[in-house]
Amino acid sequence: MFIDTHCHLSREDYENLEIIIEEMKDNLIIVSGCSDKTNIEVLELIEKYPNIYGTLGIHPDEVDNLSVDSFKIIENNLNNPKIVGVGEIGLDYYWRKDNKERQIEVFEKQIEIAKKYKKTIVIHSRDSINDILNIIKKFNLKDEKVVIHCFSSSLEVAKELVKFDIKLGIGGVLTFKNNNKLVEVVKNIDLKNLLLETDSPYLSPEPYRGKQNKPSNCYIVAQKIAQIKEVCVEEVVDITTKNAISQFDLVI
Repeated sequence: MFIDTHCHLSREDYENLEIIIEEMKDNLIIVSGCSDKTNIEVLELIEKYPNIYGTLGIHPDEVDNLSVDSFKIIENNLNNPKIVGVGEIGLDYYWRKDNKERQIEVFEKQIEIAKKYKKTIVIHSRDSINDILNIIKKFNLKDEKVVIHCFSSSLEVAKELVKFDIKLGIGGVLTFKNNNKLVEVVKNIDLKNLLLETDSPYLSPEPYRGKQNKPSNCYIVAQKIAQIKEVCVEEVVDITTKNAISQFDLVI
């Protein structure tokens, strides 16, 4: 069994969602919310499918679209045993830098909610790793369970994060050509610090790059990690699955 620890399964993106989920019937999926609409979709999915768990959060790209109920939708559902984290939350300075303060405000608010309910924190970081590190230290997140989703920073940053026992989500980007930086991270960071993810429907691994991604492609990522670390794929699947079960307090 392997676990896709981060994906987005919206009917807007998939015409064949039932088939996509059926492909993972012997494995587990953690679907991540990022807005009011997708958070509600996550709640519907976890009720319908036994192998789907979820996280709820407001993505940094959505901070200007908050409703009066945004935080209520998250907080009112964190006692659901199949909601296993707060995310996808964080900072993204790639598209916009003019609202940094607002992004930080919403991010920190959700960290406080996660800490209150003792839920895993799933962090999005794009062109913002220095601020992310500062906030991790500010909130002393060494005492919390934290995942950096779709990790893409340097080996130096990775080593700093694992000091906090933070897990690094590794997806299809690892298979892209000339992605030497991430290969170096995977080669030098212990498997106990890594999680498999796809970020579906985005970031399909080779040879499907540019096409719609799906959770079952996690196995391709596991194969690439095994190749880089020169171990068998079964070892990668076994260790990353155990990591995910522990990191998200999954009840299997």
